[in-house]
Amino acid sequence: MKDNFPQLRIGNGYDMHRLVPGRPLILGGIKLNHPEGLGLDGHSDADVLTHAIMDAILGSLSLGDIGKYFPPDDPKWKNADSLILLEQVMELIERKGWQIQNIDSVIVAERPKLKPYIHLMKEKISKKIGVDIDNVGVKATTNEKLGAEGREEGICCHAVVLMKRHEKN
Repeated sequence: MKDNFPQLRIGNGYDMHRLVPGRPLILGGIKLNHPEGLGLDGHSDADVLTHAIMDAILGSLSLGDIGKYFPPDDPKWKNADSLILLEQVMELIERKGWQIQNIDSVIVAERPKLKPYIHLMKEKISKKIGVDIDNVGVKATTNEKLGAEGREEGICCHAVVLMKRHEKN
């Protein structure tokens, strides 16, 4: 009877990076312009959206976090494109027999306004993970000038992913 039910897993991911001058601002693989010329500081491209999604995927299968696979002290990952890292995470979970059902995420940032870029972010991520764009949720909100995000010291992202076992043919 147990085999008649799909095996599902839920994962939760979070990431935050500091805003600094002289770095690109990349979210969901899209390069944005911050009104103050700020970008996210990190070893890779510091794409908090993609990082939170990767942590949610890895966490759903109890595989650790992105630091385990892409350590920040490894020069190999310096300025790495996070969508390439996401590709590697996808290969790992597919080898283990899992696939993404859907993702939901929220980016917390005062500026820039993200609404004009949400569709592009969803499009890039959905293509990279091989799911329909309607199964990739990306939302944006501000922190109403409260906390580190509200003071524009950083940007964070929360993500949740629902995973399912590959259906047997």
